[in-house]
Amino acid sequence: MEGVPEQFNDKRDCASFRHLDLLPGIELYHAHISRYAFEPHTHEAFGIGAIEAGAERFRYRGTQYVAPANSVVTMNPDELHTGEAETADGWRYRMVYLDPALLEQVTGIRHWWFSDVTRHDPLRTRLICAQIHSLWHTDDPLAQQGILLNLIDTFRPLAHHAPQRPEGAHRFDRVREYLHDNYMNSLTLDELANVAALSPYHFQRQFKAHFHVTPHQMLMAIRLWRAKAFLSQGMPAADVAAATGLSDQSHLTRAFTHRYGITPVRYQKQVARR
Repeated sequence: MEGVPEQFNDKRDCASFRHLDLLPGIELYHAHISRYAFEPHTHEAFGIGAIEAGAERFRYRGTQYVAPANSVVTMNPDELHTGEAETADGWRYRMVYLDPALLEQVTGIRHWWFSDVTRHDPLRTRLICAQIHSLWHTDDPLAQQGILLNLIDTFRPLAHHAPQRPEGAHRFDRVREYLHDNYMNSLTLDELANVAALSPYHFQRQFKAHFHVTPHQMLMAIRLWRAKAFLSQGMPAADVAAATGLSDQSHLTRAFTHRYGITPVRYQKQVARR
């Protein structure tokens, strides 16, 4: 079955990705998941999607959510989240991941963010599903740009357009920036605690209270997001493992699949530019 990695235990579980060569900054995703449970992962993009059937349970910003059929899902960039089936037959859904810079460029609007992660909205769900489907199956660049505008108009009423917090980085934001800058290296708890000017014990507790994940979980999420970018550029999987601080290709395959539901090699075949 197309999109199903070797590690899936249930043949009904499948996940497929697509990039649009003439519209960089967009990733399309369609999946049906019955038994698989995704480990915490992140996308450096806005995630907008819809639940077509079944129901998903996921953790986002430290809170458990259930999104049933006909729900719209809106996630902000760099927010770790999980995912697993809430119903016996799993859930089927479509997502589009939009780079913040692209969204600002297309709309001319800054400071996009979503306060609600999920909402029951059958009409908007059907529109988003249809628009993502149309983007997936259209190669005409003018048509793609028109569909993208329609898609943005569909979810735009759900968004806010103001800075989320006052200027000035929180100490844990500095740690997150440090993780982004040093994800390829072997990092220690003492090193990260020093960035936050805390003792290791207090740092780890306060970090988890702030981000709802451990420092290692965030580091792995950043590494695997970087791995996606390298794979989409055609870098061999073994080189990707080395470039992202993972021990070897097997480590990359296990970690990547646990977070995205597809092996690195299969993901690359689906999205890498030819």
